[in-house]
Amino acid sequence: MQARQLDRRRFLTGSAAMLKATDRRPPNIILILTDNLGYGDLGCYGSTKHRTPEIDRMAREGVRFTDCYAASGVCTPSRAALLTGCYPRRVGLHYTEPDGAVLRPVSPNGLNPDEVTMAEVLKSRGYSTGIVGKWHLGDQPAFLPTRQGFDWYFGIPYSEDMVGNNRWPPLPLMENETVIEAPVDREQLTRRYTEKAVEWIGRNGERPFFLYLPHAMPGSTPTPFASEGFRGRSANGRYGDAIEELDWSTGRILEAVRSAGLEDNTLIVWTSDNGAVQRNPMQGSNLPLGGWGYSTREGGQRIPCIARWPGHVAAGRTCRAMVTLMDWLPTFAGIAGARLDTRQRIDGKDLGPLLRGRTTKSPHEAFYYYYGPQLQAVRAGRWKLFLPLEKRLITLNGGTAASPAELYDLEADIGETANVAAKHGDVVKRLTDLAEKARANLGDVDRQGGEQRPAGRVANPTPRSI
Repeated sequence: MQARQLDRRRFLTGSAAMLKATDRRPPNIILILTDNLGYGDLGCYGSTKHRTPEIDRMAREGVRFTDCYAASGVCTPSRAALLTGCYPRRVGLHYTEPDGAVLRPVSPNGLNPDEVTMAEVLKSRGYSTGIVGKWHLGDQPAFLPTRQGFDWYFGIPYSEDMVGNNRWPPLPLMENETVIEAPVDREQLTRRYTEKAVEWIGRNGERPFFLYLPHAMPGSTPTPFASEGFRGRSANGRYGDAIEELDWSTGRILEAVRSAGLEDNTLIVWTSDNGAVQRNPMQGSNLPLGGWGYSTREGGQRIPCIARWPGHVAAGRTCRAMVTLMDWLPTFAGIAGARLDTRQRIDGKDLGPLLRGRTTKSPHEAFYYYYGPQLQAVRAGRWKLFLPLEKRLITLNGGTAASPAELYDLEADIGETANVAAKHGDVVKRLTDLAEKARANLGDVDRQGGEQRPAGRVANPTPRSI
């Protein structure tokens, strides 16, 4: 443990002392994350059902990514990857016992405190750090945001559908490490999160700040939640109401930054943790992608992503390079002037050159689509290969099916409709070789990777309750 703590300190070689009076103030950073929102759910990504003028304006005033990937199709692994810059298997949160695909309430598991989060990276440069919203990386004290680099936390510790039952406590609303309300009124979450975020921006404008705003909506429940001012207003039922309130929230955040005189020195990133999930009746949309959230199809892991930073990110640009949510940790480090020690390996790449328009090329050789513990697909350039698997996982509780190789040209066939594996044996071989590199490093269902680290775990977990 002492050795790992030493490695962690070496990873953060910057310090608050680096912020001298002669230094240019690093930019503020706001990261807005939604839950289970689809690629086709925003106007700027093609939606005709949802009114999203504030988010669409962000896209006009910044850069819109068309090929941005979450590192998982479900929320705990995806959020672990976002905050650490690592594939979920690298940090042990791809699948945990007894939880499964996502952490459950009163779990013994969580993000290992020895991992370095983007909040800790930015604190090394003197940033104030706050989180408002859904955490879902462990509800025990050792795993809460206040132990992972955040100065202040307001939100729920896991998903909005994990409500009280005979095993779980009533859904708690927390401030820092204290439950202040249970059960929380889920209809009010977006409104309350927005108000708290605006207040926090107002209190922290005197020094560089990092605000992480992971919304609970549109969420996992069949009937998403929205406050009274938005219920019944959209053309797409409760799901659309929730998305239009998220758009209102985005407008409030943008206005708070403008009112504080911080607009030109604030990078705002807007994205989702994975694609829209399949509901009955259908509500969310991943079009023109194929597939749904909780899968390794494009609709499961390719997500909307917008970055706005006036004067630094050219307005109205579309970036078609393959990028990932794991890239934001090294990107934030780069623009803040924090140096990362590569002895604690991460998988993300610095997107600074892409943001500033200095290149149009992806920084990644390949992207790996994991379904829980199993590597199922690889993308390199325009090509995506679903690996031939005798026992491809089709459910995370053990269901499998034999699957042949499937190769798709994502530039010509974004919906993954025409399998061209038989025509491009050379491409199949090249991507299969890349898959073997990932298996050796990150592992697979039948092997441990050479560079994996364990999740955190505590004995005798207790409920978060009043």
